Amino acid sequence: MAKPTKPKRAARTLVAGQRILIHDLAERAAAWVRDGRRDDLEGVAAVLGCFLRLAVLAASGYGACWAIRRWPAVLWILVPVWCWAAIRSIPDLAEEQRSAADAAAQREQLHALVRDLIGDRPGVHLSTLLDHLQKHGQGEGWTVSDLKARLPRLGVPVRRSVKVGKKVATGVHRGDLPTPSPAKGEQEAA
Repeated sequence: MAKPTKPKRAARTLVAGQRILIHDLAERAAAWVRDGRRDDLEGVAAVLGCFLRLAVLAASGYGACWAIRRWPAVLWILVPVWCWAAIRSIPDLAEEQRSAADAAAQREQLHALVRDLIGDRPGVHLSTLLDHLQKHGQGEGWTVSDLKARLPRLGVPVRRSVKVGKKVATGVHRGDLPTPSPAKGEQEAA
């Protein structure tokens, strides 16, 4: 397969940046609309602020389309600004690699913690793991359901029924955990 040319690489970069920019803008808009909800009210009155903010967004979008149709020359300014913002939204590759390495190290620490809590038993219940995390200043306000949702994203498989002693509950089974990385095993042996 031929190596992509410089213009193709630039176009792919621009497309990737636009996807990130659109995603970020959509998340910000959705968060702004959600912030319009009032907790001190109930029923329809509680969400009227959301509807008002949604109407403001729709009116702004309509106004932008109207202005572009009325004065198309404004695109000579908007398109370069959009492209610049799209390219700026792409994370730095070195920073991305550093955060990936940090995430891998955190995942390995979590696996080691779960292995320690399992000890010589067949597994550990999520309630036990949550208690341990909260005693050590992590997972404040979490429930077992929150932990159950987060663990698989961190590479820790969760079973609906793990038997520890006489009790059966949702937990992590020893056999489901990935084996420790070789570098980690060499460090522990030293």
